[in-house]
Amino acid sequence: MPRAGQVDLKGVSGYETSVDRCVIAIALVVVGIVWITVYINVAMDAATYVQGLGLPTPSNPIPAMAKIKGYNFLIGFLLIFAGLVYAADKRTPLGRGRGVVIGMLGCFLIGLIWVVVFYFVGADTHIPLMRSLGQKNLVLGVGFMAVGFAFATKWE
Repeated sequence: MPRAGQVDLKGVSGYETSVDRCVIAIALVVVGIVWITVYINVAMDAATYVQGLGLPTPSNPIPAMAKIKGYNFLIGFLLIFAGLVYAADKRTPLGRGRGVVIGMLGCFLIGLIWVVVFYFVGADTHIPLMRSLGQKNLVLGVGFMAVGFAFATKWE
């Protein structure tokens, strides 16, 4: 029974929802998406610039991001995967009951669709993220499926 002024965080499932854990999971996913977006839109030109082609040097507002080049994708997607795995806990709505099934099937389907689309469009596609990742798209698709297995271990 909550005290006066407190909110009861126990739902129908009987587990107490950890607001901190939910916020951290959402923050990790959002930071991962923002990291990849900023790299593609701001720092990627400076990271992939090749001298000697007669092209003007692009501006480099984030030199640290440009210096680590393709590892920005690794950092961004690891943050997204970490947020999803962190959400696969009984103290979050996505880690119990129907949420586990939604998370598991969602990650499996995203991974499968990612790999299938990559196979159909190829490495020289007009889809910016897929073109930048090249063959690493396969690793990304399998990574989403691996996160689906993290959800599968929580299914009761």
